[in-house]
This record gives sequence, C-alpha cells and structure tokens, in this order.
Amino acid sequence: MPPVHANALSCVDLERFPLHQPDGEAYATRIAEARDSLATDGCCVLPGFIKREVLAELAAESSDLASHAHFAGSRATVYGKNPDETQPAGHALREEVHRDNGFVAGDNIGATTHIRQLYHATSFRNFVGACVSFDEIHEFADPLAQLVVNVVRPGKGHGWHFDSNEFIVTLVTQPPEAGGRFEYCPQIRTPQQENHESVSEVLAGDSDLVKGLDLRAGDLQIFFGKLSLHRVTPVEGGLDRHTVIFAYARQANLYGNPEKTRQIFGRTTDQHETAGAKSRPDGLTG
Repeated sequence: MPPVHANALSCVDLERFPLHQPDGEAYATRIAEARDSLATDGCCVLPGFIKREVLAELAAESSDLASHAHFAGSRATVYGKNPDETQPAGHALREEVHRDNGFVAGDNIGATTHIRQLYHATSFRNFVGACVSFDEIHEFADPLAQLVVNVVRPGKGHGWHFDSNEFIVTLVTQPPEAGGRFEYCPQIRTPQQENHESVSEVLAGDSDLVKGLDLRAGDLQIFFGKLSLHRVTPVEGGLDRHTVIFAYARQANLYGNPEKTRQIFGRTTDQHETAGAKSRPDGLTG
C-alpha cells in the first residue's frame, strides 16, 4: 500500500461528511441515512460527497487515466457467463447482453492521485464499513480490481449485470452530456432465490422493477450490486462517462477470478494465477 498523505481526505466535503470525526453527531446522522437507504433500496447516494472546488481536478485525473482503459466489447449473460443453451429462449441464463465499457486497472492509477489516496484512507474505509453495517472491511488485495476507473464512451453502455462483489462503492468524476443513466432493480434476487423469472422479465423490457438515477459529478454511491441487477444506459453527446470504483470486502486477501479478470482487464498478474479467487459463501451465480 502506498503511503497515505495527511490530506488524503482533502477532496471530501468534510462539513457535510465529517469522516475525520467518527464520534460526532453529524457522522452518526450520515451513517443512519445510508443504512436506511441500503436497507430499503439496496442503494444509497451521498450527493456532493466531493468538494465543488475539487471536481475539475478529479475530472482531469480520470480523463488522463481513461487512455489506459481496456475495452473488451464482450457479450455474456447478466451473470458474466456464457449462455446456457439448454434453457429456453428469453431465460436469464441464456440471454446475452452487451458490455461495451472499459476499465482502467488499479496498477495504472498513481499513488498520489486523489482517488488512490482516498481509497487507502482508513477513515474512508471505516465510513463505508459503517454504512454497510459491517464491523470491518478490507481493501482488495487484487492489484487490478481494488481501484478502477470505469469508462463508457458515447454511443456505448454497460449492459444488465450482477456484481461479483457483495457491495461496491462508486464515485462519478465525469457525467456524460446526456444518457448514461444508472438503472437498477433493487434486490431482485436473494442468496436463497435466484429469481430467474423476474430477471428474464427485466431483460425483455417487461418489468416495473426498474429504478433510475441521474448521478452527478461528486456523488458517492454505495450499492449492493451482488443482489440488484443493474446497468448504465447508452451515453449520449460528446463526453465519456467516468466512474471510479472503490472495491472493499469483508474477506481479507481477496483476488478476482483469473478468467473474469482477463475478461475485464485483458490480462492477469502472477498473483491471480497463484492465489486464484477465494470462495464466496453466498453460492449465487456469477
């Protein structure tokens, strides 16, 4: 882990989100608000998490990094797998979706960037852990997936999918001129029930379970993407959509599955091949 600067939280609006004062009343209020949203919707948005005066710096930071993005242009099921041809047409396990977005791997993100400094800040990690009601969360050991910039170019989107991670933390650094809307189906499945029928209905466009968010620059989102189907609609206009992904987990020393890592980043490291992926206990597909 690179050294964390004393001003690692300098990009955060600490008046609204006092991460440096975990025993204060305002801190407790922000945690309670986040937990309530996550309990009812599987998602919470913390608007204006980043100071206004730093937004331009973050946008420039992610724009510089975007040139390192790997674009796979892949097709897969919402579970990130090849279609199961034994299932009938329209079944969630058989239907393919487009994944046209790109990912900047963590080893391309410098130690002095705002986003890496924020990722490694203990007070930020503790705040996220409190929001998701876990006593302790850990940084990903995975050097590629622990900190990522997601890039969606004009005319492209990120098709319906479930995350491999139990929860994900994202920060919009550059919203598009239009389109690029985050859509999701709150907790459409559970660890006990895949609920393929409802997922299939969403893929067919026949569901009223879909909600949408127009996220703005500086908005922090915490999302239970393992249980909630979600996508980014096609970006319109002349600007990319850039989103930083901060990956944490309840398990320590977690690495991504080598096969899925190659799909996302176009490569793996020696660590992926030797460590593999620690098993996740939920048993869900994907």
